[in-house]
Amino acid sequence: MTTHTETPISPEQQALEDELVATVVSSFDAADNPRLKHVMQSLTRHLHAFIRDVRLTEEEWSKAIEFLTAVGEITDDKRQEFVLLSDVLGASMQTIAVNNQAHKGATDATVFGPFFVDDAPEIPLGGDIAGGATGQPCWIEGTVTDTDGNPVADARIEVWECDEDGYYDVQYTDERIAGRAHLFTDDKGQYRFWGLTPVPYPIPHDGPVGKMLAAVGRSPVRAAHLHFMVTADDLRTLVTHIFVDGDPQIEIGDSVFGVKDSLIKQFDAQSPGTPTPDGRSLSDRSWARARFDIVLAPAGV
Repeated sequence: MTTHTETPISPEQQALEDELVATVVSSFDAADNPRLKHVMQSLTRHLHAFIRDVRLTEEEWSKAIEFLTAVGEITDDKRQEFVLLSDVLGASMQTIAVNNQAHKGATDATVFGPFFVDDAPEIPLGGDIAGGATGQPCWIEGTVTDTDGNPVADARIEVWECDEDGYYDVQYTDERIAGRAHLFTDDKGQYRFWGLTPVPYPIPHDGPVGKMLAAVGRSPVRAAHLHFMVTADDLRTLVTHIFVDGDPQIEIGDSVFGVKDSLIKQFDAQSPGTPTPDGRSLSDRSWARARFDIVLAPAGV
């Protein structure tokens, strides 16, 4: 790609560029929706400021269009490359930060990711989300409360994760449903289920986003994690993960910037034959257990 040599900008050129920005910004003045007007005008100012700051070349502009076209072409009902792009640029985490302000000890939110699927099967309390996915069994339990410490009964908890090979069910071609489910808290706000001990894995990097990461020397690997989405009446919906304490990838860096210290949890290894909380027989294999107590903020804060 051609590099651009920085040269002084004449007053005449500066005035020409300023005039174009003003013209494009004013083209949105007639928008009926005030929020839409504000967003489009701000976007225009920031986009033009970026172009002018780096003195974008026509070749680079063309490459950018090709890149975005490729992102669209690889996106389908099972792969959302635009979400992936947003994630690796930190835009997803910044949007989450803006929309999930800290409130009285509420659990931190983090990225949604591209692998959520609606209508995951329901399991009972103590059920197993694995659905045939391979990996070390892991018992997860905890409570859901509001920020005043009151238990939240009947909260819906969606959980999803990859298998031990680092793949989500939607990345396979056989229409399997595995490593995902939903369940509800009991009248004391408690929940519990069997899942798999999370493992690090690379985000899909065989497409344009992966090529971009390779070009800038960044790893596509995500720190080991388990996804949660928790919803309850009159409380703010929480989208978050828990991460595995001691996972080396946390120090190396999570490719989508999703790790927060408060979400790093201890996954305690259990030897084969160690009694399980629900009497499940695991005499021939190791397993793990972790606790994640969830605190939901009020809706609208």
